[in-house]
Amino acid sequence: MNDIAEIVLRSSVVIGSGLLVSVLLRRQSAALRHLVVAGTLVLGASMPLLQWLTPDWTLETPHAVVTVDPSGVAASKAPTVAAPTGETALPNGRGPSVVSMVAVVAAIWMAGALASLLALGIKLGRLRQLGQRATPVRSSGWTAAIDERARVGGVRRRIALLESDEPDVLATWGLRRPRILLPVHARDWKTDRVRAVLIHEIEHIRRGDWAVQLTAEIVRAIYWFNPLVWLACRELHRQSEGACDAAVVRTGMPPHEYAAHLLEIARSCRAHAFPVAAAVPMARPSTLQSRVAAMLSPRFVRTGLAAPGVVLVLVLLAGIALPAAALRLVQAGPAPLTGVVYDPTGAVMPSVELSLHDDRQNSWTATTDAAGKFEFGPVQPGRYKLQAKLPGFRPLEQSLTLSVSADWTRAVTLQVGTLTETITVREQRPKTPRKAPDAAATPVRVGGNIKPPMKLKHVNPVYPPSMRDAGIQGTVPLEALIGVDGTVSSVRVISAQVHPDLAQAAMDSVRQWKFSPTLLNGREVEVVMNVSITFQLAD
Repeated sequence: MNDIAEIVLRSSVVIGSGLLVSVLLRRQSAALRHLVVAGTLVLGASMPLLQWLTPDWTLETPHAVVTVDPSGVAASKAPTVAAPTGETALPNGRGPSVVSMVAVVAAIWMAGALASLLALGIKLGRLRQLGQRATPVRSSGWTAAIDERARVGGVRRRIALLESDEPDVLATWGLRRPRILLPVHARDWKTDRVRAVLIHEIEHIRRGDWAVQLTAEIVRAIYWFNPLVWLACRELHRQSEGACDAAVVRTGMPPHEYAAHLLEIARSCRAHAFPVAAAVPMARPSTLQSRVAAMLSPRFVRTGLAAPGVVLVLVLLAGIALPAAALRLVQAGPAPLTGVVYDPTGAVMPSVELSLHDDRQNSWTATTDAAGKFEFGPVQPGRYKLQAKLPGFRPLEQSLTLSVSADWTRAVTLQVGTLTETITVREQRPKTPRKAPDAAATPVRVGGNIKPPMKLKHVNPVYPPSMRDAGIQGTVPLEALIGVDGTVSSVRVISAQVHPDLAQAAMDSVRQWKFSPTLLNGREVEVVMNVSITFQLAD
């Protein structure tokens, strides 16, 4: 439904732009305006094909702010919409009522299109009957005149000049075998009128107006619901008649004389037997007044199509149709914030608890499913803080800015967690404190008690005697790296406010510890351990 509405909107933009440009070019020739309207009508009707052929030009636009209730917690799976009793929920959340509406709209459009095409078929059948009943014109004056005007007009196809048995028919149709149908009283016309009529109708044939108008009528049958298509078809007929009128005036016939011939023809052919859909009538009453007014105006442009004008129109049509077909307006959010949580080896991680917080103290929670996927939603554009945690891994906290559509899809990787050891080394405080030794003195190790999990071998820290005798206490924070084989590969002090003797005693102890290897998905990995050793004297 949305795709159909988008096609109609894009085609309406193209056709409406053509009508607007035609108005802006009102001081230019009718032939140029006819080309603009015809081009935009055909391109607008071909919008589905143009969308398929042109690459997408995506333009993201801000979305209207929608208040989202934070209490709507996203679960590990998208919520399922329950259908009413006796009904079945359909994919993509489309309920029976939506499908019914689509079916009704499609049925209405189909009925209108079939009715319009049927009416067009009836008109074409009527035209064929008129042509079959008509008799060829044998008058040497008419045949000589039409051969001369066709040669002057550059038309090499043989034109059939027919006389109808009805008194109110004057029109032209046909592409490969063009025909001009004259009323029965045309044999009494004067030479100037015969000349004007033949120039006008042969210009229609040279320009291919019947094929253009028939194509426009087919487009109108398909887009019968779009008023812009109806306006474009009417404008096409008006501008094609204006272009042929200009061709007659260009041969030297004064505009007021030609206008008089038009009025007399319209008076004698008052009730047209067939509308513009089937043929191109010369003196259609609905456009006659505007045509006469245009010819008698001093601003009447008599020129036809020139190469610069055609190039300009082609560039204009491309500039209108291509952006309309290729441009994709994408509204960024609110949309579900989705993603997958991985471990350092690239494996997905189920059962990870995540939370999302915004600047207004709103929060959302989610848990990854068996495939490691999570979803918060819908979430508006803005700044957020994402948190994730799972025992054995480092807690994750990162800031997010959601602005373009790609921001609503995330990949999160959790790192292996750090071990923490806290040790307190106690000794009896001496009665008489001694002077502290120099920092470069050789450290002496003292013991402590620690039973951390996964530790296979430990060495008790030793309180340096020089520190004990001087009454110096302190806490040594360390960061140790446990290798894949479980040994402590490196140790470093992470504070500058520690006496070197205490630091050395603590590091000597930690270096001798032994752990079982840390396994992640069956693989041995290194792990960081934070150790805090406190040297304390008891009174």
